[in-house]
Amino acid sequence: MLNIGIIGAGRIGKVHGESITYHVKNARVAAMADPYWTDDSRKWAKEMGIPTYDDYHDILKDPAIDAVMICSSTQTHAPISIEAIRAGKHVFCEKPISRELSEIKSVMKELEHSHLKYQVGFNRRFDHNFHAVREIVESGKIGDVHIVKITSRDPDSPPIEYVKVSGGIFLDMTIHDFDMVRYLTGSDVEEIYANSAVLVDPGIGEAGDVDTAIITMKLANGGLAVIDNSRKAVYGYDQRAEVFGSKGQAAVSNDLPSSAVVSTSDGITGEKPLYFFLERYMESFATEVTQFTESVLNDTPVAVTVNDGLQAVLIAKAAAKSVKEHRPVKLSEIQF
Repeated sequence: MLNIGIIGAGRIGKVHGESITYHVKNARVAAMADPYWTDDSRKWAKEMGIPTYDDYHDILKDPAIDAVMICSSTQTHAPISIEAIRAGKHVFCEKPISRELSEIKSVMKELEHSHLKYQVGFNRRFDHNFHAVREIVESGKIGDVHIVKITSRDPDSPPIEYVKVSGGIFLDMTIHDFDMVRYLTGSDVEEIYANSAVLVDPGIGEAGDVDTAIITMKLANGGLAVIDNSRKAVYGYDQRAEVFGSKGQAAVSNDLPSSAVVSTSDGITGEKPLYFFLERYMESFATEVTQFTESVLNDTPVAVTVNDGLQAVLIAKAAAKSVKEHRPVKLSEIQF
């Protein structure tokens, strides 16, 4: 049994708390820490049977806790990662490890001579749809990868106050899609060109960000990739992917509440996609922690490495540079 301490009692911390408690058989939440507990959050933790701390150092100092999940605000991910490694704890860190490449480098240096496991929280790799495409590509059924298409659109734009501290759409939202391109193809990205606009909410532009983007990439294996993003799809959470190769293609569409289709004289209608990421990806959160737990207990490699976390941030930095300079940007231009 792996004893896990969760640092951060916000939305994603609670998601992991519930998924571990109900769906991860070889792990338990030993404690949760947050300096900003609300009455509702404390009530939730009590109902879940999870001990609470105000200071995360209490988790790091507890010899009975084997691993920590870092679900706190992004700017704390790297510093807490380093503290946790020095405390001898295995680490599961939500994305991104940091918005600053120098901080990611520090985490990697801390891990160099360590036996500890460090997994990054790119949960979409563990989604049943995308995992199926990955297996098809790896099997060689569709041959060499030529084109990858990823559509990722949120059902509604986030609050402006969140946008202001998010780090921008590429580090906050598209970073999942950057990782998905690498995951589905097994290839790194060599060059990126991004076009963006503010088409959903003028307030997002006033906050210095964009809400709509089209991104094209050249891959190290010779293939090409395209991502399209929007902060608002009025019909729900739109998550699709296609990999086209020399022998065929593999594609997955949205998860729906049901596959029922109604055909009448007025037309043919079906269900809208599941509305938000908590519905769409809940199973994947449990699966990623299950695999992390097995990696620790069986001393096997983690499924999403610190380098995977680094590569997604490098691509996001290159995308931002491409928008700013209106040109294709090679990943080699981003200094690490």
